[in-house]
Amino acid sequence: MAGQIERVDVVVVGGGVMGSAAAWALAGLGRDVVLFEQFGPGHLNGASHGASRIYRTAYAQPEYLDLAQEALGLWRALERESGADVLTLTGGVSHGGRRRDDIGAAFEARAVPHAWLSPDEAAERWPGLRFEGVVLHEPSTAGRLHADRAVTAFQQVARARGAVVRHETPVRAINPVPGGVRVSTDGGELLADRVVLAAGAWVNRLLAGALAVGVARVGEAPRALGAGRALPVVVTQEQPAHFQLRAGAPAEADWPTFTHAPTADGSGPRRPADAYGMATPGEGIKVGFHGVGVVTDPDRRTFEAEPGRLAALQEYVAHWVPGVDPDDLEPISCTYTTTPDEDFVLDRAGRIVLAAGFSGHGFKFAPAIGRVLADLATDDPDGPVGAAAGRFALSRFAR
Repeated sequence: MAGQIERVDVVVVGGGVMGSAAAWALAGLGRDVVLFEQFGPGHLNGASHGASRIYRTAYAQPEYLDLAQEALGLWRALERESGADVLTLTGGVSHGGRRRDDIGAAFEARAVPHAWLSPDEAAERWPGLRFEGVVLHEPSTAGRLHADRAVTAFQQVARARGAVVRHETPVRAINPVPGGVRVSTDGGELLADRVVLAAGAWVNRLLAGALAVGVARVGEAPRALGAGRALPVVVTQEQPAHFQLRAGAPAEADWPTFTHAPTADGSGPRRPADAYGMATPGEGIKVGFHGVGVVTDPDRRTFEAEPGRLAALQEYVAHWVPGVDPDDLEPISCTYTTTPDEDFVLDRAGRIVLAAGFSGHGFKFAPAIGRVLADLATDDPDGPVGAAAGRFALSRFAR
């Protein structure tokens, strides 16, 4: 019929890693899925681009360990189906701060291989790094993910499973209506049974309309978000950098992923937050501080390093990463969208499934989060209920 609105099972808004993983999982369930991404393929405007993200299971919280362990198998399944190399296991080390016996206990309970090393033992094994405190070594369940390949692979397989992926198609409004959700774009409108909103730094641009009607499982949660129904997230422009190896340093393939927590009485330069790093083959060693970037509007970013923060990162690298040259670097720009507790938002309000606030540590979980979002969008009673529901629910903001 002329003028009839297109109807689909699920619209996914946002083609970063989480939205792409949701489309992949939903298409795998046989759902009719359309994914809208406002930018072109491989764009640099959000949080899912580049060649390296950390994968690890070094969490004490069972909700995160569940997702991390599930994700490992799902990353391998994605690789098999897409033919892409996405996950490289290199081993990982964590040091500084207090000894994380809570993580050690969680590893023991789940038989995750690990070891505790002294700083000297760790430095002998990985001479490109300097260590403090007891070092937690995760030999076989940590590594790096190729971010660009991951997003492409999710979308490739989603298409092969029947999903439609539309780049350069911004969603302008999401409005619940009787019998579904109306999704408005510059190219027209669709009526979806469910919408997965995974818009990253742009989430609050669309949230008010999306939560305009009653709520299913989460009770009073949207009212707790305030009159404007905005999530309490902060968008920052983060600025890690790729540093080139010094002569005689270990080859990129021999570097573990690493995290380093601040200590009040530690040696070396004071650092503003946890530091992290990993090799990025062909680009050097990526090093950054976690969550200390300048607050930004995602549509008005400078993409330029803030001089003071960059100088602090170089000072850190000069002391703690002796295998690289702190003056031979290429800054990187990406966004974090961070909740007050740095936990994710994975929940459903009526027909709207919300994926938001991945707070700079979500990428590693992407295929498992795609499964969670598919469960929420298909009313699977075995979705993220129970322990996970409280940690990731919208309702926690009312508290």
